[in-house]
Amino acid sequence: MIRNPILPGFNADPSICRRGDDCFIATSTFEWFPGVQIHRSTDMANWTLAARPLNRASQLDMRGNPDSCGIWAPCLSYADERFWLVYTDVKRYDGNFKDAHNYIVWAEEIDGPWSDPVYVNSSGFDPSLFHDDDGRKYFINMQWNHRSESIGGSPKHRAFDGILCQEWSLEHGLTGPVRNIFPGSAHGLVEAPHLYKRNGWYYLTSAEGGTGYDHAVTMARARDLWGPYEMHPDTHPLTAKDAPNSPLQRVGHGQIVETAAGETWHTFLCSRPIDKSGKPAARGYSPLGRETGIERCVWRDDWLYLEAGGVVPRLEVPSEASNAPAPALHRRFDSDALPPEFQWLRTPYPDRIFALSGTALRLFGRESIGSWFEQALVARRQEHLRYRAETTLHTFAPTTYQQNAGLVTYYNRFKFHFLAVTHEPGLGRALTILSCPGDYPDGKLDFTVQPSAIADGPIDLAVDSTGASQQFFYRQGGDWTAFGPRLDAAVLSDEGGRGEHGSFTGNFTGMAAFDLTGQGTPADFTRFDYTPGSAR
Repeated sequence: MIRNPILPGFNADPSICRRGDDCFIATSTFEWFPGVQIHRSTDMANWTLAARPLNRASQLDMRGNPDSCGIWAPCLSYADERFWLVYTDVKRYDGNFKDAHNYIVWAEEIDGPWSDPVYVNSSGFDPSLFHDDDGRKYFINMQWNHRSESIGGSPKHRAFDGILCQEWSLEHGLTGPVRNIFPGSAHGLVEAPHLYKRNGWYYLTSAEGGTGYDHAVTMARARDLWGPYEMHPDTHPLTAKDAPNSPLQRVGHGQIVETAAGETWHTFLCSRPIDKSGKPAARGYSPLGRETGIERCVWRDDWLYLEAGGVVPRLEVPSEASNAPAPALHRRFDSDALPPEFQWLRTPYPDRIFALSGTALRLFGRESIGSWFEQALVARRQEHLRYRAETTLHTFAPTTYQQNAGLVTYYNRFKFHFLAVTHEPGLGRALTILSCPGDYPDGKLDFTVQPSAIADGPIDLAVDSTGASQQFFYRQGGDWTAFGPRLDAAVLSDEGGRGEHGSFTGNFTGMAAFDLTGQGTPADFTRFDYTPGSAR
């Protein structure tokens, strides 16, 4: 069996393509750097991280991008003996505008080197590149209409103004007329277009219904690229919007691929919501964010359908391959390379926020943990509802409460819990918790525990997460000791804070440091362990 999701944890908007026997999935990374995750597989079940191609300032600089902005919905394709990657850098979220700039990069191999970007347009987000049989290429993206009441987390149909198509070439850029080829279905919020050609038909798949529980894949087809497009008999060949008991919710936004053996598959994003007790819930909280799933499909009457029938994808898909269980990872920062699962926020200049000495990961305290510009936070995705993470803060000598370093569970600047070593007047070196359980304007720091004096020297920090709640621990030479109350982990989710559509990334856990004095006080971490399913 292939068990969905195949890419657990924050891996949204899966674009899939094939070269030979290898399939590749590109997913959104939003404000996390480097930009775009690409995974590789030969069996559709087991996927390994192959590249994060947007890894330098000439390709991507997200300093100042708000939460849930940055890289939206990349499209990965293979043609002309090279990989093509189309992506959007979204610069604004709240308000009527998005300021969504679309670019293309390319590489002969998936691990690069990837080119500097070529700018294409800014008329809307979720772009894709279609390679037609005659060698001509077409750029497709949704059109954003700012003349509507669509504000941030309250998307309105009128702002999603159809799918634009225009011819594009590397030599000449966009050429010829730009046409709105598809207005979407009555479901509304049409975005994420992908074109696929088969038996003389152009198939246009798109995402509709927003990123929440009404999400769906919509399909239409036409004999001519420019239309007119007729709707799929079911309109939505994949969705869970009318299936509240499905363990996979928010199903939508994916792409078709045909394997070398002639099988047809369709990727999709999904989530596995829980309630405040940590149990699966039809309309709950998704701390793992939007994840990537896959389903086997069949063609009937030149239309795509799920192999098993219906429109709701399966949790388990029969296959000759099975997903390997995720191992515990015990990382020691004893080389000059950051372990591959880690990322940081926004900046293309990582040497400003961290360095690897060969014995430790050194974070340089910069702006606050709520910054949109330059914060020293290095973390990995939460991929399991139950997990334990541990780190050792080996060296940190704060002299003021404005200097903090420690272990963080982080969704965005208004949704996080931070177990921090600091300096408190009258106590000296101390342990505290900085918590922010909600979005602006209601989100503010909640100091959930009185600071406690600790000794100088190394300190071990840990968190146990059981889905809807988490508990911090510390250790200095003895046994692990719980610190502070159990905290709400469900709020660190897409639906936490101001709710559905308010944000749509996923939770991370890792190490952070800030220094509001501007001195860049360093904090040295020597290890980070992540163990699935082992919360006490």
